[in-house]
Amino acid sequence: MKKILIVDDQLEVRELVEVTLRSGDYAILKAENGKTAVDIARAEKPDLIIMDIMMPGSPDGLEATKIIKSDPGTRECKVVMLTGKGQAVDREKGFEAGADDYFIKPFSPLELINKIEEFLE
Repeated sequence: MKKILIVDDQLEVRELVEVTLRSGDYAILKAENGKTAVDIARAEKPDLIIMDIMMPGSPDGLEATKIIKSDPGTRECKVVMLTGKGQAVDREKGFEAGADDYFIKPFSPLELINKIEEFLE
């Protein structure tokens, strides 16, 4: 079973993404901040991480992605940014941090599912 880590400081967003993914056979992990995301990624080695950028505390989603992608134990995890930051410069920063893809909130659940299935095939 593929593991997916959902990282967002908003409970409603984590729950929406989890409901969106229920159609698949995934083990769902959740984190409310970047530090917890890095800890879970190191412990669980998820196949895919859905990462928000703007979260309170440190690291934020960009920095957490950099940490995950620079760690030999977690660098193979795919990271999809799911964020309200939709400017071209924000997308660039996401990809520079190591993101494999970038989705803007509000998002299409169908598009997100299709992208996740593409990454996890």
